[in-house]
Amino acid sequence: MEIVLAIAIGVLTGSGVWLLLRPRTFQVIMGLMLLSYAVNLFIFSMGRLGLAIDKEPVLIDGVPQDLLHYADPMPQALVLTAIVIGFAMTALFLVVLLASRGISGTDHVDGSRARDLQEMP
Repeated sequence: MEIVLAIAIGVLTGSGVWLLLRPRTFQVIMGLMLLSYAVNLFIFSMGRLGLAIDKEPVLIDGVPQDLLHYADPMPQALVLTAIVIGFAMTALFLVVLLASRGISGTDHVDGSRARDLQEMP
């Protein structure tokens, strides 16, 4: 199971970096989203010893109260917070994308395509 999770994190990271290097703004936003998903999976997997299979998420009577018998709640809380922040960041970036496209007339990151079109007769 660890190898599947590692491959998924690697594919998400590689795809996110590749999209970040593209010239269009929407592709950059999608790359940031994929990178945030990869980081969320990474944080979630690092907080689970052996992926915490068959470990209880809540306290139960008769089971010792240590992390050997329970899943660690801290990575889960961090990932939940990161999901909310990532959603807000994506919404903000989409608004900036729409405003930038309305002002410049293009969705290229550097805006050079709009200048090239204005110079043509």
